[in-house]
Amino acid sequence: MLELTKNCLKARNGDFEKAGVRLPDFDMDAVRDATRAAPVWVHFGVGNLFKAYHASLAQRLIECGAVGTGVIAVVPNDFESVDSLYRSHDNLILRVVMKADGALLTEVIGSVTDVIGADTADAKAWDALKSIFAKPSLQIVSLAITEKGYDLKGMDGGIRPEVAAELDGGLLPKAHVMLKLCALLHERYSKGAAPLALVSTDNFSHNGDRLKAAITLAASEWRKRGVVGQGFVDYLNDVKKVAFPLSMIDKITPYPSQKVAYTLEKIGFSGMEIKKSPRGSVTAAFVNTEEAEYLVIEDVFPNGRPPLEKAGVYFTTREVVDMVERMKVCTCLNPLHTALAVFGCLLGYTSIAAEMGDADLSALVNGIAYKEGMPVVTDPGIIKPEVFVKEVLTVRFPNPNIPDTPQRIATDTSQKLGIRFGETIKLYVNRADLDVDKLTLIPLVIAAWCRYLLGLNDEGEAFEVSPDPLLPALRESLAGVELGRPETAKGRLRPILSNEKVFAVNLYEAGLAEKVERYFEELLAGKGAVRKTLRKYL
Repeated sequence: MLELTKNCLKARNGDFEKAGVRLPDFDMDAVRDATRAAPVWVHFGVGNLFKAYHASLAQRLIECGAVGTGVIAVVPNDFESVDSLYRSHDNLILRVVMKADGALLTEVIGSVTDVIGADTADAKAWDALKSIFAKPSLQIVSLAITEKGYDLKGMDGGIRPEVAAELDGGLLPKAHVMLKLCALLHERYSKGAAPLALVSTDNFSHNGDRLKAAITLAASEWRKRGVVGQGFVDYLNDVKKVAFPLSMIDKITPYPSQKVAYTLEKIGFSGMEIKKSPRGSVTAAFVNTEEAEYLVIEDVFPNGRPPLEKAGVYFTTREVVDMVERMKVCTCLNPLHTALAVFGCLLGYTSIAAEMGDADLSALVNGIAYKEGMPVVTDPGIIKPEVFVKEVLTVRFPNPNIPDTPQRIATDTSQKLGIRFGETIKLYVNRADLDVDKLTLIPLVIAAWCRYLLGLNDEGEAFEVSPDPLLPALRESLAGVELGRPETAKGRLRPILSNEKVFAVNLYEAGLAEKVERYFEELLAGKGAVRKTLRKYL
């Protein structure tokens, strides 16, 4: 059997090659030692996106001779994954690229030199992280932790009670990743205040700005409590010391596929079981992903940076990143994903690719992209919007080998709507050449999301609504709304549609709420109303 361990790689090198598995083309021990001596890149979040993309980027740089160090991965909370998914495999990752023609390209990623849990209760682990952050050689801390990981505030705009309790505990926060990162930055400040770039690679608008807002808010709250001095707050706000570049990342990395697991077992691998953590994360020793990938970063790195452009990353100005990000996150991919997620759950689909074979759903996302979204897109120059969205709709979403599900995409939707639809709505409101009254499909998706929150599909059968931090409050607003009785919906959407935290705009003030309410009532008419209403407005 082939095992994902360094000893097995050395002892059975030829067996891996016979199985068609590409191995790292560098001395992993030497890279590990160099990284521990002078770390350059730390990454927070060890999920599928990191394994499929960031770790692969680091490997490409090492293999082309551009750098001699790897990436140190930090586990924000799921500490059991440090041993079960990384140390038991010597920090190796099995990356499987699923091509549209059915081919699987498999390689071992060996660029992750250490995996450390950000556990303030584990003195050894926390001291190791503090030591790394104190090193002047550190240039970049990247993050891929999902949108909800940045939020310190509740729906009322105030700091959430559990966050306030952590702040009261000082520089040993127990749970929130923003507080842990801020505490580690204080360590860097106190040990010489070396420069650093903090790069969010999460999928939302102005991610760098939101990261800075969270970190500086935490620091300011600690300043009020007397935990840190004003000098630390000033350090974080000094662009020559600490930068928060904007970025746009795009690589679909669904949950591990059972089909891929079976294939890996057939070619001789052991230990490829798919696991679910107590927190609900679905992981495996392998990661499956699509072939397409994009990463565009604002080139602001006060302590220098790895030459990631040699691995295909675009570095450019803030203005261009903003245009690319808006193109992708607000129009050409993410809103389409959310539309498919919501309607897919309501219509009983379990595959994004299968949804693209549904004429109504294909027409829906094509209409959102080309008719309602494209008028607000500015061509960023480095990536053509028309080429990008065509690839999304004709190659990437329909790829039958990508085991992505609407249920996965529907996770945390309340955290995504403001970016994926709110920004476009604001442009329709504010631009003289656009008319918000002309929007049909975007408000239909918002209405369908409200219908989705009831947890009943188009046949009236119950389904499990995907996790969402605002789900209890949202469902409370919809209490008493009944399928088949549209009159029960009267006035129930107001707390939701007026919430700027959800939509980045008050939909009543934007002139869209009444339309959403009308669509919602139509979607509630009875069994089959979702399909009927969808067809009516296409």
